[in-house]
Amino acid sequence: MHTDLEIARNTPLMDIEAIAARAGIDEAYLERYGRNKAKVSLKLLDEREGRAGKLVLVTAITPTPAGEGKTTTSIGLADALSRLDKRTMAALREPSLGPVFGLKGGAAGGGYAQVAPMDEINLHFTGDFHAVGAANNLLAAMIDNHIYQGNALNLDPRRITWRRCVDMNDRQLRSIVDGLGGRTNGCPREDGYDITVASEIMAILCLSQSLADLKARLGRIIVGYTYDDQPVTAGDLKAAGAMTALLKEALKPNLVQTLEHTPVLVHGGPFANIAHGCNSVLATRMAMRLADYTVTEAGFGADLGAEKFLDIKCRMAGLRPDAVVIVATVRALKMHGGVKKDALARENVDAMLAGAENLRRHVRNIKDVFGLPCVVAVNRFPDDTDAEIDALTHAMDAEGVKVLPSEVWAKGGEGGLALAREVVRLCGEENYFAFAYDAADSIQKKLNDLTARVYGGRRAVLTPEAKKQAKRLTELGYGGLPVCVAKTQYSFSDKPTLLGAPTDFEITVRALRVSAGAGFVVALTGDIMTMPGLPKVPAAEKIDVDDEGNITGLF
Repeated sequence: MHTDLEIARNTPLMDIEAIAARAGIDEAYLERYGRNKAKVSLKLLDEREGRAGKLVLVTAITPTPAGEGKTTTSIGLADALSRLDKRTMAALREPSLGPVFGLKGGAAGGGYAQVAPMDEINLHFTGDFHAVGAANNLLAAMIDNHIYQGNALNLDPRRITWRRCVDMNDRQLRSIVDGLGGRTNGCPREDGYDITVASEIMAILCLSQSLADLKARLGRIIVGYTYDDQPVTAGDLKAAGAMTALLKEALKPNLVQTLEHTPVLVHGGPFANIAHGCNSVLATRMAMRLADYTVTEAGFGADLGAEKFLDIKCRMAGLRPDAVVIVATVRALKMHGGVKKDALARENVDAMLAGAENLRRHVRNIKDVFGLPCVVAVNRFPDDTDAEIDALTHAMDAEGVKVLPSEVWAKGGEGGLALAREVVRLCGEENYFAFAYDAADSIQKKLNDLTARVYGGRRAVLTPEAKKQAKRLTELGYGGLPVCVAKTQYSFSDKPTLLGAPTDFEITVRALRVSAGAGFVVALTGDIMTMPGLPKVPAAEKIDVDDEGNITGLF
């Protein structure tokens, strides 16, 4: 069996100009990065203003170690729609180097449903993440320099909220003390690093709708508070202009292709468990103006990525999805039903049906809370039995939702034709899209609504410190922003061991912080980390380069 990288290398790619032509992009808007990738000028959006195709969101059940295959399904679905002679594009996130070298490996799809060139996309790509890191760390340097040079803004070094970042899983940098070594080396203080995808600048890049909007959002970033508890912004430090200069090229979406030559825009990559988990508004909007069908995905399960896509991204950008695909596997459902990983190959209809309660809640959320039509795509494994598939199909029949196989990993677009036909049908249905909460409500009310309506729990409980923060953020005028809940991806609750569809639980919010530039309030729950660590056996140990310069071991 060939690896994903071998499949990608053995598939001839079209020159990026030909892919652009398929998408209806004139060469005048292309900025090439070699033969197979390019950035697309934002001027194209002005030319196609007013046109909008159908928008299809791909999400998933609550993830498990058994895997679901959301990105693979997204890519395969786009190829299948192309095979149905639908003018199609995909709009996806860029992979972070941290997971590539850590536990997860590459994030460009798999098998015969990949975006290419997968090795370049998974590594440095067009340098967008490096630009985000540089802008983030420029702001950090300007903060400490301002204090060193006299601190005219009266910024309290103990209340600096802006952290440095690096796009690598490095637990050693979570909490540090810097500025040591004497007066000329700065002011000693506690500091720390986040992974680049957790930086507010990544969220800002993905939510900005123009270069001017980007600069304005950067200026609104709160970096800390003064001794008399007033916020200090990047605009106060006069940093927004230079940060925009570093991000000017990164704001342009990146054009690549699937192995079947469907055009794909890959742009931006915040994690959904610590940020809003969606690709850029600009890439999504550009794809919708070029194609009749745009397939996009949101990170982790529907309670995280899809909820934030709908409640944050769609709210801010005025987007309205036409259909939703919820990805599941029988293996993952059996894990939610209590089966251990080493026993997943054995038929167990009862456990699968018990675990299907997780899927059922996601389906009901999409249909009843958000008012959108949906279909369940099942990535079928060789050891899945007909009895298990039939039982799952019957269970979802009761919800009025079809269960369709997805064999795109093995067959490419051909393996997703039935799914694509159902998506086209759903896109023709009337939907009643609504948000899960009213942004004008209090922070507490919004968190309660999410906990009860989406997670299936009772309420959100704020710690005394979080209550103080909610009160102060409301006083400062941020109480009416959407909320972005940072919680474990492994459970509807804030406890990763509570699998399936738990009920009667509380979500404990231990801290609140505002991402004023991005435009949302972040609620930190559980033990969520903004800087992951490497696993015992990192994926980096398997990655190498041969004498010809070919990368090996990358997924």
